Amino acid sequence: MKLPVQIIFRNMESSAAIEAAVRERTDKLGQFYEHIMSCRVVVELHHRHHHQGNLYHVRVDLKVPDAEIVASREPAEHHAHEDVYVAIRDAFDAVRRQLEDYVRRRRGVVKMHETALHGRVAELYPDYGKIETPDGRLVYFHKNSVVGEDFDHLDVGAEVRFVEEQGELGPQASTVHVIGKHHVVS
Repeated sequence: MKLPVQIIFRNMESSAAIEAAVRERTDKLGQFYEHIMSCRVVVELHHRHHHQGNLYHVRVDLKVPDAEIVASREPAEHHAHEDVYVAIRDAFDAVRRQLEDYVRRRRGVVKMHETALHGRVAELYPDYGKIETPDGRLVYFHKNSVVGEDFDHLDVGAEVRFVEEQGELGPQASTVHVIGKHHVVS
């Protein structure tokens, strides 16, 4: 990292062991993404009623180019946070996931979901069928590809949406959803 890690303790004494655990986690973040400009970690002990244990709140604040990434684990969410190391782990896991998303966006590697196509069932056989697309192509589908409907209840002409992929013998639908009468296709 370009700047040193700032560790702040609230409502508790500072601890070399806790600092070491935090620094180990921040070093891993620095290895994952080398352009982290600063890291601030707040470890806070929330005092609770005497019949319950004290819970730790950990907040990790990273500054990266063009963004700030903050992860916080509230003690009320997890009674496992009676252990400061569990709270640290959870906060750093959350900030790591956000950092991974940030890095993917920066690199232009964003997961794209397949857009479902639509068509009509053109042919039906005992174990498979064919969908005719609006441009006149026929796309094979197996009965196990039908989702949310029983293959045996399909009719020729039924409107469907599907995800197309290249199969061994040509285009095939990996999933087929029957479109209900209230569904609007755009």
